[in-house]
Order: sequence, then structure tokens, then C-alpha cells
Amino acid sequence: MSAAGHANPTALKFEIGARTLMQVSRALARVPLSLEEAREGRLPALPPLEREAHGYSITSLPEDRLEAMVYASGGMLPFVRQRYTRYYADLDGGFDRWLAGLSGNTRQQLKRKARKIAEVSGGTLDVRRFRTPDELEEFHDIGRRISLRTYQERLLGSGLPDTPEFLREMMTLSAADRVRAWLLYVAGEPAAFLYCPVFGKTVIYAHVGHDPAFNDLSPGAVLQLEAFRDLFGEERYDRFDFTEGEGQHKRQMATGGVACVDLLLLRPSLANRATMAALGGFNRSVAALKRVVNRTPLKGVAKKVRRG
Repeated sequence: MSAAGHANPTALKFEIGARTLMQVSRALARVPLSLEEAREGRLPALPPLEREAHGYSITSLPEDRLEAMVYASGGMLPFVRQRYTRYYADLDGGFDRWLAGLSGNTRQQLKRKARKIAEVSGGTLDVRRFRTPDELEEFHDIGRRISLRTYQERLLGSGLPDTPEFLREMMTLSAADRVRAWLLYVAGEPAAFLYCPVFGKTVIYAHVGHDPAFNDLSPGAVLQLEAFRDLFGEERYDRFDFTEGEGQHKRQMATGGVACVDLLLLRPSLANRATMAALGGFNRSVAALKRVVNRTPLKGVAKKVRRG
């Protein structure tokens, strides 16, 4: 969080799944909470806003602190963008203990998927690990090629970054031994990547993706399993932070979670009131439509349409 409350253009999207139909831009000061702050239920301090700023975007606010946050804002307009559990995995009990804590069905699925990939790859899993600056350069080149094929990159613009800022940060962190990254190969072809910076004793689930050509093999889940094996083996971290947003693999592999919201706090102008009313009405309509579709045979078709 910037002490000056610096605001950046932020797109408020009218979207269905991964598809954006339209968007409205607002200058918002981002106020992110770390996993520890969310776990402890802290209420973030809001910095003074710049004159041209429309408000704040607060991420990972504990849901039970929502009313207190709105009250502390001093009359700003609240809008909940999403509700989710911020999942994490404790890394201090050993890999075998963590694995035993998963559901029996999840353990069997992971073992079956790993075995299948190993069979396709000639009998062993081909997982490659990266942490030094030279190694990270190689990782980034290959990871970008995978990322370009993912729906996250094509539809969400959230693949493995290729900006000068990201590359500088990656080199700085790796020089300080604060990055862990992995690639999974299937039959000699790069199939999935995972990039995790380290802050303190927390490993961050920052960038992940897999080549859709290998969807049937679930390479992302297998790579996550092997990454956990490595992280537990280092015996130097407290937690793995799955960050914002839901996901089946997050629920399956986590040992805990915090119920959170992403909250907008906007100045009470007519334009902001109209934007929030339109976005709220759109979201309610999409939610109602989703409930109807999920009760019909069109559920599978709708999923494919959302992902392109």
C-alpha cells in the first residue's frame, strides 16, 4: 500500500466468467492485505486520497471486518467485488503429514495423475527446479511460451509477465534467494509452470499455468504436488499463500483459509453511484442466469463458452 494513496486506473469489468463485455475505468488506490493481516483480522489504514482519485480497492479484507471497514471509511460508497476464501497451507509439519491430511479422494486423484504423467514420460516425472538468476532466465523463457497458450493469458491478461519491471524484480528476488519456480515436462514437452516469490517465511502462489494441450493429464495439479514436496523438504517456510480467489486445487491442498472480500470504497459522486448501481444489477443478473444454467444440460456448454 502506498503511503501517499497513489491511485492507478482500474478497470471495473462487466464480465461473465472470463469474458469481459464492457468495463468502466476508475482511479483507485489499491490497499492489499497480506495473508498474515487477513488471518489476524487487521483493519487496514486508508491513506489520504489524491484529488483525482475515485476511491480505494481493498483486497483480502476479512469478511467479518466488512462493516467496520465501511464505517471507518467515513461515508464512502461500499461495493463488494467478490467473496472468497483466501486459502493457505502450513508448511511446518512435513510433506507426509500434509499429504495424509488431504481427503482420501484427493490423495488418490493426485497419485493417479502423477502416475499417468510418469507413464507418458517414460516412467518418471520430469520436474525441473529454478532459483538462481541464471536458472530463472531459462525458466522465464520457457514459462512465457507456455503462458501464451493459456486462457489466463488470452482472456484475462494474467499470464506470466514479460515486462521489464517484472524481470528486474525476478532477478532481484532470485539474487536474494527469494524465488522458487518449477517446470513440468510431459514426454519431453514443457507442459506447466509455477512461479513463487518468497516474502519472509511465506511462499506466494504468484503465477501458474499449463499448456491446454495437456488438459486431460492435469499437469498443474501434479506440478503443485511436487512443488510442495520440495518446499516441505527445505524446512525453512511457515506457509504457502494461495492468494486471492477460489479454485478447486486450492481447496483440496489447503490446510486453512480466511473468508475474505474484495471491497471498493468510492467517493459518493453521482457518477460513482451510477457505476455501482449498473455493476451491481449486472452481477445479480449474471448470478441468476448462472443458477438457471447450472440446473440444465447447458452447464458444460456454458463453461466452454466462458473460457473461449
